Amino acid sequence: MSEHPRTMRWNGDSHGWLTMIDQTLLPVEFKEIECRTVEEIWEAIKMLRVRGAPAIGCSAAYGVVIGLQTLADDADRKEFDARLEEVATYLAGSRPTAVNLFWALDRMKRVAAENQELAPKEMHTRLLTEAVAIEDEDREMCAAIGRHGAKLIESGTGILTHCNAGGLATAGDGTALAVMFAAAAQGKEIQVYADETRPLLQGARLTTWELQQRGVPVTLICDSMAGQVMKEKRVQAVITGADRIAANGDACNKIGTYSVAVLAKAHGIPFYVAAPSSTFDLSLENGELIPIEERLAEEITDGMGKQTAPADTNVYNPAFDVAPAELIDAIITEKGVIRPVTKENVRAMLEA
Repeated sequence: MSEHPRTMRWNGDSHGWLTMIDQTLLPVEFKEIECRTVEEIWEAIKMLRVRGAPAIGCSAAYGVVIGLQTLADDADRKEFDARLEEVATYLAGSRPTAVNLFWALDRMKRVAAENQELAPKEMHTRLLTEAVAIEDEDREMCAAIGRHGAKLIESGTGILTHCNAGGLATAGDGTALAVMFAAAAQGKEIQVYADETRPLLQGARLTTWELQQRGVPVTLICDSMAGQVMKEKRVQAVITGADRIAANGDACNKIGTYSVAVLAKAHGIPFYVAAPSSTFDLSLENGELIPIEERLAEEITDGMGKQTAPADTNVYNPAFDVAPAELIDAIITEKGVIRPVTKENVRAMLEA
């Protein structure tokens, strides 16, 4: 398999910048953008230039470093800490659903709180070290998810996936796609069916692109075709990612995931969620408590720049939905596989 481009990379020391793939342009154009201000990081997250819960978390961590560059060398520690809180709060407002965003920001703030003896300049360097560690750990997490998940896949399996949970959504091989990459690397023959994932077509634009880059057979289908390919027995497993998972195992992912989970249950097909432990939010008892981001009506009425609905049409555009734990056969994490998916098993795995 060919080497795939990195979703993001840091350049230089603590006064450097973040380079990332602009995913809004794929697959027609491959372009990397440079983020040199915290406002540019915020915009990249908000506008989906970078997306996927783990990648958002990594970007936010680097955003903290960038946001502190204006005063790190000549401020006192009180001013530095106040600016850190300001930057973290600002970045937290970019997107409300992906828990990795808040996890990464909280981790950066915790490191600062635990190192009060460091002067601002040294603390700034320490925060860059932490951001790099978050990215490195994410890459290792992807590999571990791939190893655990590949054990669930037999050669000859047709796999349906929804949205994009590959390398573009993480710092490594992804979550759901990491399972497929690992299975393919083991010599298992698989055929992936990718939902196009309306309204922003992350499956069509990103997932198919990634799988083609890595030489994994992929067939693109409309979201509404998922039930038909299951009925035709083309699919023997469904694997998706997740943006937030509640304490009981309810998993929030891109809109349309709930429908796929229901269809899989109806056809007796195992539905797997692949996600790192940082995606779990144990403060939320169940998925009903997960905040669901609503996005602009134009994403539906004027998708990809072309008007497809009458002007002034009422639109409801939730970006995510929740697959309840009872529809999930297993959750694949970097620590192992949670099966069956229960509150007790979730906590046991996370505490292992």
